[in-house]
Amino acid sequence: MWEDSRASLSDLDLDGRTRILDVGCGTGEFTHVLAESSDAQVVGVDADTDLLSVAAECPGIEVVAGDATQLPFADGSFDLVVCQALLVNLPDPTAALAEFARVSSDLVATVEPDNAAVGVDSTVDAEVSLERRVRDAFLDGVQTNVALGTRVTDLFSAVGLSVVGTRRYHHRKVVQPPYDEYDVRSAAKKATGEGLDRHEADLRRGLGDDSYESVRREWRQMGREVVRQIRDGDYRRAEVVPFDVTTGRV
Repeated sequence: MWEDSRASLSDLDLDGRTRILDVGCGTGEFTHVLAESSDAQVVGVDADTDLLSVAAECPGIEVVAGDATQLPFADGSFDLVVCQALLVNLPDPTAALAEFARVSSDLVATVEPDNAAVGVDSTVDAEVSLERRVRDAFLDGVQTNVALGTRVTDLFSAVGLSVVGTRRYHHRKVVQPPYDEYDVRSAAKKATGEGLDRHEADLRRGLGDDSYESVRREWRQMGREVVRQIRDGDYRRAEVVPFDVTTGRV
């Protein structure tokens, strides 16, 4: 993300920041973007120490182990607290936002995907309809809100944050020749059903036990066609994921 444009981050006033905290930083991809775009001291925090060990290798950032709902920092320690694709994975995103507001002296910003509005195009016809069907089932079955989108503003208001602005960023992911290792591995996961198996419980809740196996068979058949087209050099796929950047003031 952010290789094409960072205009949607303009409300964060990165040039004017002195200390930035990236919560749920994972391996530090967004943390690195923040460090590149600002002269501020940038800190990444995550509960997963294995991911943090990767983030620690990024130049210009510090890492700290911690929980998003119990941040190990004093009140007002940062003038910007951000997260990317974190709230959609939390059972209580409001609790995390309240912590963001506590440790920020100025701004809080979230970058969250609207997974209900993802668009897919593919040279494998079945892939488009199947992904839509599986995505809808996942949205119905998952136990967190993975399609927050613009509704993040309501969460901001709930914790006393005054919304500064919202901007939408469209992240486009394209698969086309020449294929890299990730493309080939992703195709193999479709052909084996591994990609669905990782979310089986959520999908069963959304689809019903009787239809999961049927959808999985269709998915694997689709995956085999993807593998065939990759082998022949004919496969192309484009996915657009909208992300909403919401900025609020403490």
